[in-house]
Amino acid sequence: MRKDLTMLMDLYELTMANGIFNSDMRDTVTYFDMFFRRVPDEGGFAIMAGLEQLIDYFNNLHFSDDDIKYLESLNLFTADFLEYLRNFKFECDVWAVPEGTPIFPMEPIVTVKGPAMQAFMVETMVLLTINHQSLIATKANRIVTAAQGRVVMEFGARRAHGYDAAHYGARAAIIGGCTGTSCVKSAQEFAVPASGTMAHSWVQLYPDEYTAFKTYAEQYPDSCTLLVDTYNVLKSGIPNAIKVFDEVLKPLGKRPVGIRIDSGDITYLTRKVRKMLDEAGYSDCKIVVSNSLDEYLIRDMIMQGAKTDSFGVGERLITASSEAVFGGVYKLAAVEKDGVITPKIKISENIAKITIPGVKIPWRLFDNETGKAIADVITLNYEKIDDSKPYEIFDPVHTWKRKTVENFTAQKLQIKLFENGKQIYTSPSVKEISKYRKAQVENLWDEVKRFEKPHTYYVDLSEDLWNQRYELLNKHNIKGV
Repeated sequence: MRKDLTMLMDLYELTMANGIFNSDMRDTVTYFDMFFRRVPDEGGFAIMAGLEQLIDYFNNLHFSDDDIKYLESLNLFTADFLEYLRNFKFECDVWAVPEGTPIFPMEPIVTVKGPAMQAFMVETMVLLTINHQSLIATKANRIVTAAQGRVVMEFGARRAHGYDAAHYGARAAIIGGCTGTSCVKSAQEFAVPASGTMAHSWVQLYPDEYTAFKTYAEQYPDSCTLLVDTYNVLKSGIPNAIKVFDEVLKPLGKRPVGIRIDSGDITYLTRKVRKMLDEAGYSDCKIVVSNSLDEYLIRDMIMQGAKTDSFGVGERLITASSEAVFGGVYKLAAVEKDGVITPKIKISENIAKITIPGVKIPWRLFDNETGKAIADVITLNYEKIDDSKPYEIFDPVHTWKRKTVENFTAQKLQIKLFENGKQIYTSPSVKEISKYRKAQVENLWDEVKRFEKPHTYYVDLSEDLWNQRYELLNKHNIKGV
């Protein structure tokens, strides 16, 4: 699925790079942070995803002869700059929060350090890659949480916004907790289970429903799951399914895997279907449901007593339809010239858009007794949180709200992916990332995981970082923020 993505960037990234190349800022080193300002769906946390594809992008940055010819035709760039692009070599350091980690607003989840020209040019792909997969992984995690331990399968390829969205959306859904995908390409590449049986068109193709079911059972006696809602679930679909189970599978010593319902009042139907299957001797036959599901519908179905064993979730997962934008941004945090680092801040009348300046490290503090995450703290890069002694945290807005934490462990959130343009980190498998995600989410308090009005998880600033930000705000005559 990998394509040449070097030119997938906004034009201003190249015009700025050209301007830097031809100015006295050419040797300036920059530090950029990617972060997001709010969790989708008003949730309590998001899930980090997309690093493997970002690593692949960085490793394959190059400008072809055709790229150079096109850029030359725009009459925007100097010959020397185009020659620089012709011989382009990625030279940045990159840090990021590992995939599967719960992440929170305002903390740096990706940091890029390198020549200003290069750091400018990767903005679009950093945002595109992390925004998309983090959005889908976050949505998937909400849906899986709602399912309360029942299997959730990703069924969304046909409704995704293009084939890359289908392919990498399936990857992100697995990271978020889905057990499999209907997309064969994704299952193959990411070594996860492929799931799926038949469509309504299979049932319609045959003279009658019974013949359609019988033919399928004969072809797939070891994995027989029948779609029972083409005509009438209770009067036709289930009676015909039971008849086929009795006449085809039972003589072979086989058991049905399941039935699937894709329409109607699913909660009501699953209760009736469960009783019919049990009375026929098929209490082990699973009930799979689909049909425009999301976390709220799944939660309500379970509360209302639906007898379902697994869910196939498509369009509302793969498009994150309730809130289809993750909203991550990529902002300059500091510049370094002649060995001197100068913090940079972006100021806005909208307080939420004021950035956190400087070269930073995000930390997570864990309570040693409960194992639960207490808060995140962002420090300047020279600071170390000593977890052998008490540490005071405070609300960065309402600074009088302070708390001293003791008996805790402080962990840096970011890992280094690239050093001087060379990859030094290998991504785990998608299954390993999903397992890691599950363990990390379990470290959050249940109050943070609520769907409605979750408890606010605090991302605090160290005293030094808070003071640096306040000084820069004062310098620009912005007081009281």
